[in-house]
Amino acid sequence: MLISQILQDKSIDGVATVQPGSSVGDAVKMLSDKKIGAVIVSKDGVHPAGILSERDVVSALGSQGTSCLADPVDSIMTAKLISCKPGDRAIQVLQTMTEKRFRHMPVMEGDEMVGLVSIGDVVKARLDELSQQADALKNMIMGY
Repeated sequence: MLISQILQDKSIDGVATVQPGSSVGDAVKMLSDKKIGAVIVSKDGVHPAGILSERDVVSALGSQGTSCLADPVDSIMTAKLISCKPGDRAIQVLQTMTEKRFRHMPVMEGDEMVGLVSIGDVVKARLDELSQQADALKNMIMGY
């Protein structure tokens, strides 16, 4: 399965973004309100400057205390993004996310973000794919 197939049920409008310079507290509120694990930091919603994840926030809280909530997201976001392309295979993306230990990956076409996939999206797609393969094998064996 390709990342583009996973994105068919998602839209770029569904990617939560915050402006550079927004407070960590505002970003945390967005994470909580939307029940999501990461937001993209971007001026225009398509050119990411970084990603702010729950892990980034917890790390900052652990080292700086609650004062970090007033800081700009730029100060704690992950600026060095690892991304994938719509034509990438889901299994490869899952492997990268697992090895690098992160749960959200921007999907890029050139320098523009066209979506965001979570490890949950990729695992679900992989399980669906395996289920379809198992059903096909069962039908072959049973003669359907």
